[in-house]
Amino acid sequence: MKSTQTLCSFSEALYRLILVLMTISRGVPSMPVPTDVPMCTASDTAQYSLKFSGKWSQAAFPKQYPIYRPPAQWSSLIGVTHSYDFHMWQRNEFASNGVREFAERGEAWTLMKEVEMAGERIQSVYGLLSAPAVAGGTRQMDTEFEVFARHSYLSFIVRLIPSPDWFVGVDSIDLCDGDHWRDSVTLELYPYDAGTDSGFTFSSPNFETIPQDKISQITSSFPNHPANSFFYPRLKHLPPIAKVTLTKIKKTNQIISLPLEPTQSNQLPTGNEIEEDTLINTPLDCEVSLWSPWGLCKGKCGESGVQHRTRYILLHPANNGAACPLLEEERKCFQDNCL
Repeated sequence: MKSTQTLCSFSEALYRLILVLMTISRGVPSMPVPTDVPMCTASDTAQYSLKFSGKWSQAAFPKQYPIYRPPAQWSSLIGVTHSYDFHMWQRNEFASNGVREFAERGEAWTLMKEVEMAGERIQSVYGLLSAPAVAGGTRQMDTEFEVFARHSYLSFIVRLIPSPDWFVGVDSIDLCDGDHWRDSVTLELYPYDAGTDSGFTFSSPNFETIPQDKISQITSSFPNHPANSFFYPRLKHLPPIAKVTLTKIKKTNQIISLPLEPTQSNQLPTGNEIEEDTLINTPLDCEVSLWSPWGLCKGKCGESGVQHRTRYILLHPANNGAACPLLEEERKCFQDNCL
């Protein structure tokens, strides 16, 4: 109950701050568009719906899947519509302080102040958008936003909870195609590491990365460490952990569909999860420890005896992954110092 109240309080404050920043940004005049970049010549503005669908299931990502304290879930979605010369985040670049705080702790204030400053400095930001957090790795959330020719790009970020500094998102997708707006865009999303925390697992304690690394995509083999929660050496590629669908809708007089108070109106009700049969079953092989040292040789003096060694299961197999090998082994031996 306490965590639910905290989430609602955070969402309410978040929505109010976004509305204030949007009001400020509307008064900023547009800068001339450079002539050395592809120009969007679509007339009028366009309104889109954004539907974020989580695919973070135990079947698709069985290794160390977070079931409780807290279970797998998604943070609020924070996004921005902007021009070509702005980036909320970029792969192979260093995360800003705002992205760092959001990826590590879900705190959006610094990130939104960075967006506001970019809008004031280079007039590259048109509007902010948000969708509320959802409790569940396969839940959905949606919102609406507006773009126009000068600011035809969309970027957003959503944090994986729990995780050290992992997120999914989109960096600068252009919704304009020459002289018209795209009717629909669907993108599969994969996890990224913000490069600010060195934790390997979903529930790793804080372990600051010094010096800071660049933002990198997490794959089935990178980071190349068996302790990593996304390490699946049998897979060539990780399955998508989420999906986003952007659909052009009939324009209304409302610039952006953000409620004054946080409600459930822009969150699909409980029960509208992705059907389980549409999710991928990722095989998880059994993992065992190293062998223990050989035990004492047991047998009669002057005759061959037997000694044993053991190992234990680190990770049980799932989804038709390789079964566990033998956990105990014996061999013949002869006692030393036999009298």
